[in-house]
Amino acid sequence: MTTKQVTAAVIFTLAVAAFDTNAGAEEKFRKLTGAQIQEKFQGMELTDEAHWGEVFERNGTLTITSMGHKSSGKWRIQKDQLCLDTGKEPGGGCYEVWLSGRNVELRNQASTTPLEAVLQKPAQGR
Repeated sequence: MTTKQVTAAVIFTLAVAAFDTNAGAEEKFRKLTGAQIQEKFQGMELTDEAHWGEVFERNGTLTITSMGHKSSGKWRIQKDQLCLDTGKEPGGGCYEVWLSGRNVELRNQASTTPLEAVLQKPAQGR
């Protein structure tokens, strides 16, 4: 092998190793069961980190903050789905919950696009 061929082989090997490391670090979404949803969501906030947030109280109350407006609703688990009663606010209904780290996708049959959000400890003042 020439020096150029060895150098090209080393660069190729390093590039493949770097790609494999990054691909493995990215966690895949997994569907949660009802018990897992209950465990993960109670006492937490689901938010887009800018415009809205929903705090899931342990007693089933849902505190909704959207663009500075506060309202309340209820949440429950039904057949491995997260069900939200948001009153007049948008976003009510039942959803499959898919989780990857702290990233959440709420999926339902009424939409082909999931609602993407982050699950975190509630922000102060909510």
